[in-house]
Amino acid sequence: MDEPRHDLFGSPSVTETATLITDWLTANGVPFDLSTSADAGAVTVVAVIAGEHKQKTTVALSVGTHALTINAFIARCPDENHRAVYQWLLERNRRLYAVAFSIDQYGDIYLTGKVDRRYLDDAELDRIIGAVAQYADSAFNTILELGFATAIAKEWAWRIKAGEPTDNLAAFAHLAPPTD
Repeated sequence: MDEPRHDLFGSPSVTETATLITDWLTANGVPFDLSTSADAGAVTVVAVIAGEHKQKTTVALSVGTHALTINAFIARCPDENHRAVYQWLLERNRRLYAVAFSIDQYGDIYLTGKVDRRYLDDAELDRIIGAVAQYADSAFNTILELGFATAIAKEWAWRIKAGEPTDNLAAFAHLAPPTD
C-alpha cells in the first residue's frame, strides 16, 4: 500500500519530506546517503557539509512522524577545560536558529534540533543547513583551543622537531613553542 501524500493534519508524508530534503541537497551539491528504518517508515538523510575551519560536518536529518530531527557531530569530548568549553557553547545557544549545542553521555559535542515538518520548504532547509554549516564552522577553532590546547601545543612541538608541515595548525600559531 502506498503511503498517503498527507497526514490528517495536512503535513506532507515522510517520503515527500525526504524527497524535499534530498532534492535540496542535490540541487546544492551537498553529498548525502539515504537510509530507511523499518520502524514506521522513518527516513534518515546523512549529509556532509563542507566548511573552512571544520573541513566537513556530518549531519543526520531524520524525518519522523511529525518532526525533522537534526543531529550534527561537532567535536569529541574536550581533553581539558570542560567547564569553559560547555559554558562558551551554552552562551552561544541564545543566538542560534533551529539547533542548539548539546553533549551526549560521553561529553561529545553536537548541534541538535527539531523542526515541525509542516513548515519545511526549500527556503527553510536553506536556513537550517546554512545554520548548521555556519555554527559548526565558526565554533570549531574555539572549541579546539579551549578544550585541546595542550594536545595542539604538543602537536606543534612534534611537527617542528620532526620537520613536518604545520600549515593546518596556523590558526593556533600562538600555541606553538617559542623558536630559538
